[in-house]
Amino acid sequence: MATLNKNNSAVKRIMQEARELANDPSPEYSAAPLEDDIFEWHCTLRGPAGTEFEGGLYHFRILLPAEYPFRPPSLMMLTPSGRFETDTKICISFTNYHEELWQPAWGVRTAIIALQGFFPLKGKAAVGIGAIEYPTPERKRLAALSRTWICPHCREPNLALLPDPIGPTTLGSTSDAEQAAPQEPFAPAPVSGAISMPDTADSAPRPPNSIAASPVVINPVPDAGVRSQPSVKLQRPPILLDTAICVILMLVCGIVFRRLQLF
Repeated sequence: MATLNKNNSAVKRIMQEARELANDPSPEYSAAPLEDDIFEWHCTLRGPAGTEFEGGLYHFRILLPAEYPFRPPSLMMLTPSGRFETDTKICISFTNYHEELWQPAWGVRTAIIALQGFFPLKGKAAVGIGAIEYPTPERKRLAALSRTWICPHCREPNLALLPDPIGPTTLGSTSDAEQAAPQEPFAPAPVSGAISMPDTADSAPRPPNSIAASPVVINPVPDAGVRSQPSVKLQRPPILLDTAICVILMLVCGIVFRRLQLF
C-alpha cells in the first residue's frame, strides 16, 4: 500500500469507514478500498429482492475525491445489469453530478444502500446519465450471469466476493423438522390424558382385565354410595321437622301467656 498522510482529514475518514464496514459486514453488500489506492473502492451489491434483479450480484467502483467527505463520490457499474451502463459514471442524487445535495455526514455505506434503492426505479425516475432500461427477461438473464462475473482487478467472481447467506437454508431445514416434530406428541397424548374413552379403544388389542376392569368397578361404587345416602336422609328430615315445630309452638304459647298476664 502506498504511504498515506494519516493527518489528512480525507484519509482519516476513509480509514474509519473501512474499519466500520469490516467490523460490521452486511449480507447485502461487500465493499473495501483497494490496497494501492484507498480513494477507490470496489463493492459487490446484491440485487433487490422482489425485482427482476433478485439473485443478481453487481460489482461497481466507488471513486472518492480528495476533498471527501465534503464532496460526493462517483459510482461506475462494472457488471452488466440492464439498469446501468458499464464503465460510466452514474448520475443519481448522491454522486458528483449533484454535489449540492451531498451531506458530509453521509458515507460509502450510504451511497451503497442508496444505489440499491435506485435499481427498481422505472420510467422518468430511472432516467439519467448512465441509466438504461432493458426488458425484464433480459435483466433476469443478466442477473443469473452476474453471479459468476469476474472483476478484472479483483480477479474473483462476484459470488466469492459476496456469498449467499446461509441463514435462510438452515431456517428452512429447522422448519421442516419442526413441522414433523408435532406428529410425535399426538401419539402418546391419548394414552396419558384419557382413562375412560381412549382406553376402551385401546382395550381391544390389550388384555381387557387390566384396563377395562377399573372403570367398571369405579362406576358402581359411587352409585351404591349415592343410593344409600338418600335412604338415610329420608329418615332424618321428619325428626328435625317435629322438633322444630315443637319449639315454635312452645315459643308461641309463652308469648300468648305473657300477654294474658299483662291484661
